[in-house]
Formats: sequence, C-alpha cells, structure tokens
Amino acid sequence: MADQDIKMLIERIMAEARTHQSARFSNEVYADEPILKTGRQMQNFLPDQYRKMREISRWQDDPKGGAGRWLSEAELFYRQGQLMADFEDDCPYNGTFKSYFPTYNAMSDRQLRGYFTWRARVRRGTVEETSTSFAFLYLYELICGIGVDGPLDGFSKIKTFWDAYRAFEPGIDRFARVWLQDYAVFHGLDPKLLRDSKTVMFDNALIELRRAARDLAPAPAPSGQAPKRRKSSEPILPLPPDEAREERLMAAINALSTYNLNNSRLDRSHHRDLRHVACAVYVRMARYYDTHRKTGIVASLFGEETAMPYTMFASAVFFAPERHEDCEYRLDPIHIYRCQNGFWECMRIHGSRQKSSKLGEMMRACDQRLRLALDPAHPLKEEKVPKYLAKIIDDEIVAWLSWDAAHQPVKIDIDLSQLGHIRSAAAQTREALLIDEEREDGAPVEAEAADSGQPEAEPVADAIVEAVAAPIRQDETDEPTISTEQFGVVAPLLAPTPAFAAVAPADATNELTPAADAYLRALLEHNAVQAESAVVQSGQSEDMLVDTINEALFDLVGDTVIEFGAAGPQIIEDYEADVRGYLDHE
Repeated sequence: MADQDIKMLIERIMAEARTHQSARFSNEVYADEPILKTGRQMQNFLPDQYRKMREISRWQDDPKGGAGRWLSEAELFYRQGQLMADFEDDCPYNGTFKSYFPTYNAMSDRQLRGYFTWRARVRRGTVEETSTSFAFLYLYELICGIGVDGPLDGFSKIKTFWDAYRAFEPGIDRFARVWLQDYAVFHGLDPKLLRDSKTVMFDNALIELRRAARDLAPAPAPSGQAPKRRKSSEPILPLPPDEAREERLMAAINALSTYNLNNSRLDRSHHRDLRHVACAVYVRMARYYDTHRKTGIVASLFGEETAMPYTMFASAVFFAPERHEDCEYRLDPIHIYRCQNGFWECMRIHGSRQKSSKLGEMMRACDQRLRLALDPAHPLKEEKVPKYLAKIIDDEIVAWLSWDAAHQPVKIDIDLSQLGHIRSAAAQTREALLIDEEREDGAPVEAEAADSGQPEAEPVADAIVEAVAAPIRQDETDEPTISTEQFGVVAPLLAPTPAFAAVAPADATNELTPAADAYLRALLEHNAVQAESAVVQSGQSEDMLVDTINEALFDLVGDTVIEFGAAGPQIIEDYEADVRGYLDHE
C-alpha cells in the first residue's frame, strides 16, 4: 500500500471518530483523540526517558559556585545508567552495533531502543544472542552496580550472564573472568565464591609445587660444609610412599605441565610407579635449581612473587562514585590485593600464567625412561634432554624399583590336600632315623598315626610354613637383594645398561667455548672480575653459561661440576682436580 493510501485511510478513521463523538454529546466536551502513525513514523519515535538521558551534560557546574568540570566518559555512563536502571522498552533491533568501549553515547536512538528491549528480556531470564557490544555494555552496568540489589546479587548476575552468553561468544571468557574476580575483591566478598575459578586453581597448583620443593627436598648443608653426596640407590622421597601427598603433587604437576601424565598409557598400567618417580624427579629438580640457579624452580618456571600496581576492572567502562576504603583482600595465600588511598596493588606470582613446557619436558622424559623398564613393548620416542636430567630420572627409577622389589609381599601357596602324604613321608623318614634304644623306649610310630585317618593338620602346616619361610628370611641389617627370577625387569636396572648408564668415556666430553674455558679458570682462581668478563664474552646469562658448562663436562665426572652457593657459582670441591686436569690437557 502506498504512503498516499495510508494517509487517506488515517484521515478517514479520524474523521469518523470525530463525527461519532459529536453525535453522542450535546455540549462541547474535549477529549483525547487517537494518534495513528505510520511504521516509519514509529521508528523515529523516541520515548521521553531517552531524551532525559541525552540531556545529562558532560559539563557539571560546581554547586558552590566554583569552576565546573567535564565528566569522564565512565562517569557520564554511570549517571546515565542510574537514570535508566529500571527502564524497559519493546522495540527490537535487528541491526548490529560494534564499539570498542560501548556506552549509551556511542549508540543511535534505534540501537538504544534495541538494547533496552534486549536487556528487559535478559532480566526476565531469556538470554539471546545479539551484538557482542550489547553484552559488554550489560556487564559494564553490572560492575557499576546498575540494576543490582547489592554486591552479592551483582556477583550472581555477572556469573549467570557470563555462563549463559559464553555459548554464543566464547571470547567473553577473557574479560568476564577477570571482572568477576575484581568484583569479589572490590566488594570484599567471600573468597570461597571464587574457589572454582581458573586463577585460584592455578595458584593452588603453584602452592603445592612450592610446598613440595620446600618440605620434601633435603635441608641444605650448614654453611662451610660440603653437601652430602647421595647414592643413586637412595630414594629422594620418604618410603614407604605417602600416597595422599604424592597424589596432590602429581595433580599439581599435571595442572601446570604441558605434558599430562594422566593421559599416558603407562599411568593406566603402572600409576603408582609413574606417580612416585615423577614426584621424586620434581623434588630432585627443585634441589638442583636451588644449588645451580639463582632462583628456585617455581620462580624460574612461572615468575617471581612481587607486588605491582593494579587497575580494577581493566578494559571495562567502570566508575565508582566514592573512593574505596583502605583494605587487604586475600584471594589465596599467594594472591593478595591491597588498597591504600584509592590505589590498588596486587601481590602474586607475576610471570607466565600458562602451563610450563620445561616442566612438560621433565615429565615426558620420566614417562619415556620409565617405560624402558616397565613397558618396553610400548616405548616413547626419545627426545634430547639435558644429561643431568636423564641421570636424575634414571637414579630415581633405580631407587624406586629397588625398594619396591625388596618390599614386595611374599606369597606362599599351601596345598592342604597333600598334607596327609607329606606327614606320612615325614613319619617314615623319622622312623628310619630312630636308633634301637629309641624304638625300645616306646617312641610313637608316626606312620601308624598317619594311617588312622586323623592327621594332625595344623602342626604339620605350621612346620611347612616354617620350612618355606626360612629360606627367604634375612637379617634385618642385611641390604635387600633382588633376583631376576623373583622380580623380572628390576635386576637389569641395578647394573649399568645402555638405557641407564649415565657416564660416557672421557673423550666424549663436549668441547668448551673460549668464554666457558675462561669462566672455569676464573672460578678455579676465585677471580670474580674475570668470571664476570667471561659471562659478558659468552653473550649469555650466567645461569645459561653455567648450564652449558655442566652439560659439556657431564661426561667427565658424571655429575654437575658448578653449583650456586651463598657466594655465587663455584666449582664443587670434589671435582676441582678433574676440572684442572681437563683444562690442562685441552
């Protein structure tokens, strides 16, 4: 129907209404007349509430007569949002709206009406896909306290909307997760509300790694004393294994490692063995980092724990009408927020918040080398790892399998159906050994008792148990021994084999660079200036240079030769002669 026809129809209806009205009333009465509009006119119609919102000026006069000020975009959004907090509309919008920091000011009238129509449905429990900017604008309202009945209600609404809308736009996770956590901190809500968040679970895994590195690693030797050398057959973790503690540590390792041991074939068939070896290797590596690196293993892999300035609700349009009071909020033991004079700081491990590839390398090497002993039919491809790591893993495998084999329960099978025959044979043997005097004294003949059909089964059984158990008893002070027949694959592990032999011929030692050579000589002469010069010459950090030298000389002594002490890096006293001899024959 053409616009001309529509206008004529409207005029006819209006004329009929006026005629009908004048016929019913004899006197003049003025009443409201119906207002009919075309669809195009309805699209341009804007309720008064929107005009009131638009009238809020960016310029605010000082009520005391002083100089006024311009409102920030965030404060203007907050003031407009407070005005529109309870408003609802019914004018759907099928277009798109895109804005990097969406606010009411960034929208056209049609987009505004579409947003408040969509928001009304969200508040009634129907979350529909729309322009992503609408979704972010709604989250801005919630974190600013617009349309909420208190902090706890706001937290619940943010989480509920995030859980629903992430099905349409998974990218919202990146922002909503941080804003939800900031909301709990800003309003001092119970930290338990965030116990299932990825941040808290990541922190808990870091706490477990730090606890294991601190509590399970042997205490450092007193100053002035050389650390006690550990034999490869000595387990690093307490035995028998602490099952619960090892499970917690392995779960933390899997949470922070790029190589998940739970997905390993070996874990399904030898979970206990893989768990213990992986945990022991981690603790050994923690001790290695303490003695050979400037920072511990957790700090090296994930960063240092320090306090840094923090911006609440970063990447969001947020305004708080009043300055936040001074406070401290503990999200967990290693994640603490503090506010002082309105400025926030966050104390946590600042570094990588991703899974560690170096930790993954350690765990994959554990899996690969343990399979050589327990599941050779399903090997993993060997990848290059530092020699010291390979030796640590092999030592822990041997120590664990040796202990486990020596403490296997002894199984004794007794066939009670054979007791009668055994007792009869024993009686005949005893009779043959009796001398004449014993027979004359009336010693009982066991053979006759055996024929009576009532054998004394229990005493005979006890005797058999004693006879069987005697050969396997050993003095408690004896070292446990292992036989190939009894424990299968464990015995070959106790002798040097290609899979576990760590020390190569001396002539296989890697050649040192001039900078590494100079650094070694400087350490032997205790010359810190020359050592620092050698580090600069190498173009590496001191940690990396030390690792390079330890790797190169590993074949010479079968161990690391340089470790970090209280006075800095130093050559282990036991290996000084070996190092001097190597340098003299270069």
